[in-house]
Amino acid sequence: MEVLEAATNPFRGVVPKPAGLPDDPEEFRQTLRRSLEAWKAQGLLVVWLEVPINKAVLIPVAVEEGFTFHHSNDDYLMMTYQLVEGAFIPPFATHYIGAGGVVLNPRRELLVVCERYRRPGQAPFYKLPGGALQPGEHLADAVIREVLEETGVKTEFDALVCFRHWHGYRHGKSDIYFVCRLRPLSRDITIQEAEIEECLWMPVEDFLNSEDISLFNKHIVKAALDSPGISPAIIEGFQDGTREFFMPWR
Repeated sequence: MEVLEAATNPFRGVVPKPAGLPDDPEEFRQTLRRSLEAWKAQGLLVVWLEVPINKAVLIPVAVEEGFTFHHSNDDYLMMTYQLVEGAFIPPFATHYIGAGGVVLNPRRELLVVCERYRRPGQAPFYKLPGGALQPGEHLADAVIREVLEETGVKTEFDALVCFRHWHGYRHGKSDIYFVCRLRPLSRDITIQEAEIEECLWMPVEDFLNSEDISLFNKHIVKAALDSPGISPAIIEGFQDGTREFFMPWR
C-alpha cells in the first residue's frame, strides 16, 4: 500500500515531505488515509503536515480528515494530527521580542522619541527609541538598528539592564521587552518621519521629573543609570553566529 513519503523526528512524530504531497486533492485524500493507518500501526504519535502554498488546495482535505492548524509562514501552512489521543503537540511561538535603548550622552541628556501613531485620544509622550527584533537578529544588533532607524543617532552596545514580560499583546501573544544601555557615537538627529513625530536630547533629570512620562519609562531609565547590567560575553565552542550570551562581568 502506498503511503506518503515521510521522515520521523526524535519525539515519535512523523513529518511528510512537502514535495512528495500529491497535487490532486482526491489522490491526496486516499493516500493520507492509508498513511494515517500505517503510522498508527507503527506507534507514532503526531503527524506534522507542512502544506506548501502552491498546494493549498490540499488544506480542506486535511481538515476533513481531522488535521488542525498549528502555524503558518509566508510559503506554507503547518497542520497537525494526533495519532494517539492526548499526544503532546508543542505550541508555536508565543512571544514577541522587542528592545529599547537608553542612550545617554556626556551632557546627561537622554535620547527620546515621540511616536507619530498613538491610541485614539492619547496625548503625545516621550519614550525610548526601540522596536521589534527581526527574525534571526541578535538583541544587541537589533537595538542599535532601531535607534539608528528612528533617530539617526549611531550607537554602540554597552549592557542589558532589565526587561519587561507582558501578556495580552498583539494577536493574543505575550511580549518581552529588553532595555539596553547604549553609548552614543554621534549626536545629530535624523527623524524617521514615517513613525516618529519628534526626537530630541532631553536632560535626564527633566525626563525623570516630568509628570507626562510614564512610571514604567522612568523605572527603566533609572535601572540603566543605577545598574551595571550584564554585557555581551563569549563562551568558547558556542560562537557560531546563532547564539547570543550576556553575563554579569565585563
